[in-house]
Amino acid sequence: MRNAWGLEGRPSFSVVRVARLIHLNGPPGIGKSTISRMYADAHTGVLNLDIDMLRTLIGGWQRDFEHAGELIRPAALAMIAGYLPTGNDVVLPSLLVRLDELQRFESAAVEVGAEFQEIFLMDSKARCLSRFHMRGVNGQDADPWHNQVRALVESQGGDDVLAQYYDDLVALIAKREKAIVIETTVGCIDQTYSAVLNALTPDARNV
Repeated sequence: MRNAWGLEGRPSFSVVRVARLIHLNGPPGIGKSTISRMYADAHTGVLNLDIDMLRTLIGGWQRDFEHAGELIRPAALAMIAGYLPTGNDVVLPSLLVRLDELQRFESAAVEVGAEFQEIFLMDSKARCLSRFHMRGVNGQDADPWHNQVRALVESQGGDDVLAQYYDDLVALIAKREKAIVIETTVGCIDQTYSAVLNALTPDARNV
C-alpha cells in the first residue's frame, strides 16, 4: 500500500533546479563573448546576455558606444530579473571592474532566488594587451562593435587604460572569495570552454 508520499515506506522528492546568472568577466579580447555564445548554443534555454551586442540596438551606438552602454545596462538588469525566474540560466559576458557595479548584477540574480556564479578569464597582463590588439586582424572581426571598443580604448588612453583594467580586475578578484579564475591561452578556445564547463559543475561551485 502506498503512503501519502507516493511510495511504500519512502518519501518521494522532486528536485527543483535553481537558475544561475553566470558572469564571465575578464579583460577586453580575452574571449568572453565567444565562450558565452558556445555555452548558449550548447544549452537550450540559456539566455546569452551580451551587453555589447545589446548596445547595437540603441540608435547612434556607433557614434557614442559608451553612452549606449549606459542606456542599455538598466534594461540588461531587468532582463536578468525577468528571465531567471523561468528556471533557465543567463550567461553574461561583460568586463566589470567596479565592485559596486558587479554587485548590482549579483543582486539582480539573488533577489529572484537565483545563484550568481562568477568566472574570471585571465592571462598575463602583457598577453592580454596583445590579444586585444590581435582581435580583428586581417578583417576577421566577428562582432561589429569591436571597432568602437578599440576607438573608445584609444580615446581613454590606449594601452595604459588596458593595463589599468587588468590591475583593477586583479584587485577585484582578491575581494571575491567564491570567484573562479581560469587561465586562458590564445588560440585554445576549446580548452577554455572545457574549463568553464568544469567550473560550473556542482563540485566546483562548492569548493
